[in-house]
Amino acid sequence: MKPFIVLLGASERKYGCSSQLLHIAAEGVRDAHGDFEILYLPDYSIKPCTGCVSDEEKLCRYPCLIQDDDFNEIASKLVEANGFVIATPVYWYAPNGILKNFIDRLTSLEAMIDHVGKSLLEGKVAGFIATGSDSGVMMTISYLAITFNSMGVHVVPWSMAYSHVQDPTTDVQAMMDAYNVGLLVTKTARVLMQHEPIGYEPNVDLERLKRKAWEAKQRFAEQRNLRLEKFGLSKGE
Repeated sequence: MKPFIVLLGASERKYGCSSQLLHIAAEGVRDAHGDFEILYLPDYSIKPCTGCVSDEEKLCRYPCLIQDDDFNEIASKLVEANGFVIATPVYWYAPNGILKNFIDRLTSLEAMIDHVGKSLLEGKVAGFIATGSDSGVMMTISYLAITFNSMGVHVVPWSMAYSHVQDPTTDVQAMMDAYNVGLLVTKTARVLMQHEPIGYEPNVDLERLKRKAWEAKQRFAEQRNLRLEKFGLSKGE
């Protein structure tokens, strides 16, 4: 069975730099023998998140309660996929607005941990492409990597590509990196498809964990005392 990878473009400019690199990533998916679909967020209506989770955690769920836009349609593609690649231009050191709206709404998939025991993005694989100003691309990719990792997504090594130039086809490193984003997301997804799921375990014995922490604290209590004495402090200070 082939991995299915969603290639998600955030730019209004389908001919622009991030879009060009997204199509290069698609060649990496193809060469890794994956199936893929390219979607452009600006082709859809994505309304801002209304913050249901802040009123009551269990209000937030998938399908998202906002029904009069296209978010649930696109989110269903990510639920179906084994992995995805996101390409965005940099708007003021961050992803552009429509991608940020989309990510905020993905809280509905992550929040399913309260309903079915896991995030609906858990176990999927992601890579990222950003184009724009020097510091902006790294801030954008860092934001994407941290956010999706926090939603349960595997962020694989070498899973980023970026460029600062107006014509990315003159940026050899960016083209190679974009190709490898697609290739490695697909290869990693295939490996994960063949093994037991790897995900967050919410059912843990908290009393046992607290006991182990207390035992460690007691075991090294003398080290604390010696440090306090070194700085001329008593144990009670």
